[in-house]
Amino acid sequence: MEKNERVLVVDDEPGILRFVRASLSLEGYEVFTCTGGEEALRLVESERPDIMLLDIFMVPLTGFDVLSRLRTYSRLPVIVFTARSDIGEMAIKEGANGFIAKPFKPVDLVRKIREILDSPDVP
Repeated sequence: MEKNERVLVVDDEPGILRFVRASLSLEGYEVFTCTGGEEALRLVESERPDIMLLDIFMVPLTGFDVLSRLRTYSRLPVIVFTARSDIGEMAIKEGANGFIAKPFKPVDLVRKIREILDSPDVP
């Protein structure tokens, strides 16, 4: 891992944010979190993360809304994570780079992040 890779985690459940922040921080990532789509889009601009972990079922903007708006101006890698495993294929079609189903083990999340960030397709 390059030093201090930055991960933006977007989920409307504070417990999930705490769990993911702790798990990724232990692995050496710099982690930013937020609970809503508008804030996530602002943080993409201000914090310049290397990758985003994005929940789908949020209000008022869903993860799909965030992904759609993000793709109008950015190729930031996005991993969608949600409890509904049937959403994965749709998320990829909508522009996500990867998918992981909740609940997940931290080691599986780190593996998925590495897989995406190490891909030659990621800018």
